[in-house]
Amino acid sequence: MTDCEDKASGAEAVKFTTFVLSLSTAALQQLGLDVEGRAPTADLPMARQTIDILAMLQDKTQGNLSEQESKLLGNVLYDLRMRYVAKVEESCAKAKADKPS
Repeated sequence: MTDCEDKASGAEAVKFTTFVLSLSTAALQQLGLDVEGRAPTADLPMARQTIDILAMLQDKTQGNLSEQESKLLGNVLYDLRMRYVAKVEESCAKAKADKPS
């Protein structure tokens, strides 16, 4: 793309933090959490895959990130992992409750 095309499309270079936050938002939606006023259906396997992608990014970029980027990625991963575990436990409890005795 030329400079003229970049300006015309309003495209900006993707920054690492923007990319991490985008993946984080996708994972939250896949966990079925309300993002931007919408409550999507949970898709736990896809949420797990997105969290795993973020973990892979953390492994592959170790030592190459700024302190701020590294902290952001670590915090996002921690938060998503805790939410994932809570959602899985909630899903298991609901399955047990729905199961006839």
